[in-house]
Amino acid sequence: MAKKQKSPVETEERSAADYYKLNTKAVDDLVNASEENAPPVSKEELRKYHALPKLKIADWVQAVVLKTWFAGVVCYFIIWGLGLYVANQMDLLLITGIALGFVTDLITNSVFRFIARPQGANDRWMMFPKKNYVFLPLNVLYALLLTFCVVMTYNALNTLLISLSGNADNVPLGVEPVLFGLFTMGWDMLFLGCKRLGKRMLNDAKAAAGKTK
Repeated sequence: MAKKQKSPVETEERSAADYYKLNTKAVDDLVNASEENAPPVSKEELRKYHALPKLKIADWVQAVVLKTWFAGVVCYFIIWGLGLYVANQMDLLLITGIALGFVTDLITNSVFRFIARPQGANDRWMMFPKKNYVFLPLNVLYALLLTFCVVMTYNALNTLLISLSGNADNVPLGVEPVLFGLFTMGWDMLFLGCKRLGKRMLNDAKAAAGKTK
């Protein structure tokens, strides 16, 4: 016996019922969704829905930009701003070094710690990476050393430029935020490189001494 064919009305009613059941289940799943019952999604799948690709900036580039920026800010507000009211140059440089030390300890190093992935990845860009108020005076003393080195750099360059031009009536290279920030960053990177080299040499010496025992 041939099967009884369903009428168009029965087919439409069943399709509507299936459609309603499917949508009801989707709404229930959405309402009851949580981290526990959510299906795992791969990182590759999630990356498809990102609006823009994540820009990866090298750690050393971040360090150069941050150190130059904050040192330039100190120059702008202290040397350019406070310099109008502090006549004695030695006092102004002393204030600049102290301000640079505070900014380094409280702001620059805090930014390095915040953007570090994983945690501690940016310790190599800080002379005193540990977060402790004990290191604030050390950062101030270190900043005073950097300020002294920057001043000596300006003096050496100006002496060289004057000797080449033969014009001693004016200072060819004045203090301004960008160059001050670059000089400060350069000396800082140099001292950090010496620190890493000293640690490496000390570790090698300890390893050699351990092998001889």
